[in-house]
Amino acid sequence: MARALRAFAWVMGLACTAIGLFHVVGGNAAIPGEADAGPTLDSLGRFFGAIFAGYGLVWLWAARQHPVPARVVRWLAAVFLLGGAGRLLSLAVHGWPHSFQVALTVIELVLPPIWFWLADADERASRERRAGSPGAAAAWPSLPDPA
Repeated sequence: MARALRAFAWVMGLACTAIGLFHVVGGNAAIPGEADAGPTLDSLGRFFGAIFAGYGLVWLWAARQHPVPARVVRWLAAVFLLGGAGRLLSLAVHGWPHSFQVALTVIELVLPPIWFWLADADERASRERRAGSPGAAAAWPSLPDPA
């Protein structure tokens, strides 16, 4: 699971950084169906694109740590989940967005529970390696030798 955590963190980091930079460069053209949304939304979209690229860079930073810090993964997952909740709020207030945005909402609601589940996998594996036992038994304290 530790390898899966690191791999998924890399993929998430690369994807978010690329998507964020795409929005910085593309502006309104990066938003399906909104190429003519005007300068205010273009400015907002480019700004949030930069923020999202930064979010992706934090995922990449986390993926490079040994072990991958569970606390950081949980915070990043919570932010992603908050984004999905924001999309649900928008849906409730304004109705259904472009179908691509609906797909993104599903991703933003499905991935965080997986991240929460995997968050401490690398830290746990690191503790087990340090304890010298490859299995879960390493988490149990050893008994003193009776001799």
